[in-house]
Amino acid sequence: MKIQQLRYIVEIANQNLNVTEAANVLYTSQPGISKQVRLLEDELGLEIFERNGKNLKAITPAGKKIIAIARELLVKTQAIRAIAEEYTQPDHGVLRIATTNTQARYMLPAVVEKFSKKYPNVSLHVHQGSPNQLSDALLSGEVDFAIVTEAQYLFNDVILLPCYKWNRSIVVKSDHPLAKLKHVTIEDLGKYPLVTYTFGFTGQSDLDYAFNSAGILPNIVFTATDADVIKTYVKLGFGVGIIASMAYTEADSDLVAIDASHLFKSSMTQIAFKRSMFLRNYMYDFINDFSPHLTRQNVEKAESLQDNNAIQKLFEKVELEEK
Repeated sequence: MKIQQLRYIVEIANQNLNVTEAANVLYTSQPGISKQVRLLEDELGLEIFERNGKNLKAITPAGKKIIAIARELLVKTQAIRAIAEEYTQPDHGVLRIATTNTQARYMLPAVVEKFSKKYPNVSLHVHQGSPNQLSDALLSGEVDFAIVTEAQYLFNDVILLPCYKWNRSIVVKSDHPLAKLKHVTIEDLGKYPLVTYTFGFTGQSDLDYAFNSAGILPNIVFTATDADVIKTYVKLGFGVGIIASMAYTEADSDLVAIDASHLFKSSMTQIAFKRSMFLRNYMYDFINDFSPHLTRQNVEKAESLQDNNAIQKLFEKVELEEK
């Protein structure tokens, strides 16, 4: 059994059984991958994949268990390399982060700037996507950290560190009737077409909860994953925008922002990483730069706990910053 063979079966699973795509990702040939998978199956005496002729059609029950263990072994081999690099090249390396568009656009720039000045020889890569894409990227080993704001149930099997709370603002054009109200209610908001995030991005379920509690069916006419796109369509007159408050800046002076924290529950941004991962010094520093209460000592305490409920209790007494 070879590490490369384990890498092949994991990547085939990552690529939804498409061996050609797996070969492209791994910069090798399709016949080479197929041959090594067959050799591994022959060695184990069972099939990892069900086949229909030359095509793979499913993962066998035994194959699912083997691939799950192979993922962990690959993470551990990465950890071994990371430990070696921590001693041989402590200020060199790669940090790969997956997050949503809003976090990447409004929260990460200042953190990345500070981090890059401290670690100029660490290559930083930021991937953007939906909660499902963030989870897949983290579990497959494509990224080291996922910065998540929604669908946190997807991250039950990894470590979740609470970073900060955030809420929403209503954005309208200056001549909109809502701009003239001193106190906007959920009933007021329900009178107008809404432009907001695509379901599953940055706390959409909290919006649903607020409207459902008031017995109001919101008229959502346009959704997007990017706050800048939402603001653009508000300016075009499509409706009233609901965005993360952090996404309203001085550049948006042609829109009026109305605080909506009294209408919606606060959401939590968290950093996720795999339990078996070895965190390098610069990774601890990045986490601390992103969220000051997440000191190395606190992160190491969290790593020692068995589940995320215990981790959440660890930080219950911490006064999380509201952004």
